[in-house]
Formats: sequence, C-alpha cells, structure tokens
Amino acid sequence: MNLKLGLLVVSVLALTACTTRLVDFTILSTKNIDLSSMATYQRGSQRVEGSDGYHIIVVIPTGLSAPNLKEAIDAAIESVPGAVGLVDGVVYRTVYWIPFIYGRDMITIEGTPLIDTKLVDAGTTNSSSNYVLRVHNEDGTVTTSNLSEDQYLEASLALQNDDPDQLSLALPEAVSGLSKSSN
Repeated sequence: MNLKLGLLVVSVLALTACTTRLVDFTILSTKNIDLSSMATYQRGSQRVEGSDGYHIIVVIPTGLSAPNLKEAIDAAIESVPGAVGLVDGVVYRTVYWIPFIYGRDMITIEGTPLIDTKLVDAGTTNSSSNYVLRVHNEDGTVTTSNLSEDQYLEASLALQNDDPDQLSLALPEAVSGLSKSSN
C-alpha cells in the first residue's frame, strides 16, 4: 500500500509543470515605434499571445538555446495587422519534464496589441502585392502605395534613370499624392 502511494506521489510530481510569472509590463515592443504618433495608436480589442520554446525528448533538447523572448514578442505583435507593440501584458515561463521521456521549456507573452492605424489604413499589412512604395513627404506624412510587378519595374527604371516624367507615368496615383502633399 505504501509503495503504491509513493509511486502515485512521484508520478504526480513528475507530471506537473512549473509556470513562473517573470514580469508585468506597461508597453513593450521589438519594432521601431514613432513615439510622436503615440496619440494616434489604438488598443486592440482582444489580448494576443506569442510563445517560443523547445521540446526535450528523452534527454536531448530540440532547441539550441533557451526560449527566446524576442521571438515570442514578435509572434504576438505580428499576429495582428498593423500592430507595433503590446500594452498591459505579462511574460511567463513554463517548464515541465517527465524524466527520460519528454519535456518542454517555453516562454509566453500575453498582452493587448498597440495598433498603428496608418499601417492598417495603408493596406500594406495583408496586401497580396509583393511591392510597396513608401514616400516620406515634406509635411511629415507618409504616402504608401501597393505596386504591381510591372509598376515596380517601371518605377525602378525611372529612378535609375533619374527621370521624374517616366516615374509619373509609371505611378500616377503615388506621384499625384506626392505633389498634393508637398504644396
């Protein structure tokens, strides 16, 4: 009877995981954030989560190093179109180990996404286009246009030849936006 109880206690202890709350944060990002535009950023409506970790099979870890916090942060931020950071969040680390069978070491971040509405409005986050033209205007605004491959090749040739007339033919909407914003 004592042997069965002892095996039960050891089994339960071997199958438990340890989760540690590492840090709470107010704002966190791995992206470049324009702090002068913070007033235009919006909080997401739902919390997001990102994680990074590795498995331990028998006694061999499948990762080359400890879980990477930057990878976990990037996974959480990039899960929301236009997100540039996280606010009001928590970082956890979870480790569990069934001796000589299987284990897991994982870092998880959870927070509310901070969304740059300009990135969402520009349509560059979920665009099917592989080519994007961003122009920083004299008034401090940014004009963003999605380009087809043909537009990209024409614009590239115009820029190489330093030919503004050819550029305006290749990208009429982008160039017209530039002339409006620079007046």
